[in-house]
Amino acid sequence: MFYLPDGVKPYQDRFTMEVLTFFANVYRRSAADIARTIASLELQPVLSKRVSALSKGYSRRLLLAIGLLTPHLVLLMDEPFDGFDLRQTRNIVEVLRKAAGVGRTFILAIHQLADAERVCDRFILLAGGQVRGIGTLRELRTQTDIPRGSLEEIFLALT
Repeated sequence: MFYLPDGVKPYQDRFTMEVLTFFANVYRRSAADIARTIASLELQPVLSKRVSALSKGYSRRLLLAIGLLTPHLVLLMDEPFDGFDLRQTRNIVEVLRKAAGVGRTFILAIHQLADAERVCDRFILLAGGQVRGIGTLRELRTQTDIPRGSLEEIFLALT
């Protein structure tokens, strides 16, 4: 499992491309893997910027790129969409779906339930340190007897 925390900027004094290359070399990833990752996360505009100068959104993209370059099949991500606007979030959702389609598993800690509903296949709903619901959206709808309910409506019904 590889953990992508919220609010961390690795190797802040280094350039973005240096950091990506370092991790790619550690995990023996090819130049083509690096190029695909950069393109999918639209990191080209910041490759020559120091990590300390990256915006919150680009910092999140860098962390995701590092995670995607690892061989770990499971990535644990804390607030993966923090710092993104709607369009950027949709793009990142597509990147995650594509990676999941080739065998990667993502465990996401998300407070924005609308984002979770768009990207996740299964849910563990927590409130007050207690598990309030587990399952697919369909299963949670059945459990709460809210046949067309959003994840937010289901969460409110369970808490």
